[in-house]
Amino acid sequence: MRSHPDQAAVGTLLRHVLELLDGDVAKVYEEQGLAEYRPRFSPVVRVLLAEGPLPVRDLAAAVGVTHSAASQTAAQMARAGLVTHTPDPRDARRRLVELTPKAHALLPRIEAEWEATAAAMAELDAELPMPLGHLLTEVVEAIRRRPFRERIAAACRS
Repeated sequence: MRSHPDQAAVGTLLRHVLELLDGDVAKVYEEQGLAEYRPRFSPVVRVLLAEGPLPVRDLAAAVGVTHSAASQTAAQMARAGLVTHTPDPRDARRRLVELTPKAHALLPRIEAEWEATAAAMAELDAELPMPLGHLLTEVVEAIRRRPFRERIAAACRS
């Protein structure tokens, strides 16, 4: 019997949920012949499809991750041949992240997986007392209102 993470260790539990979800999405990509494609690439692909080529700083802001995380993801995607880094014609100091023809050719399979994942998430959400995305959004908003470090400091003073 597999043990479950300690529910008091919220960070561990969140990582475990992400591992379960992303792990299964990655397996689907592998089964579809897209072994080099990672779930973490999808937000980047979506933003680049909507916005066109972007500097890493703008890509990070649009995806909602740190500059470092966006840079690392873009580097992984470049190694997989899914993006290129080209000089920004408006500012030679910056480089733009842009989808490659290979990425565009894979889009029908990737978009089909996105639709299937959304349907699977809707099914999972129906089993929960509140859709997971809504709960996570509320958590982010609560932490923005009062950062977790402030809550910890207040608990230490009590």
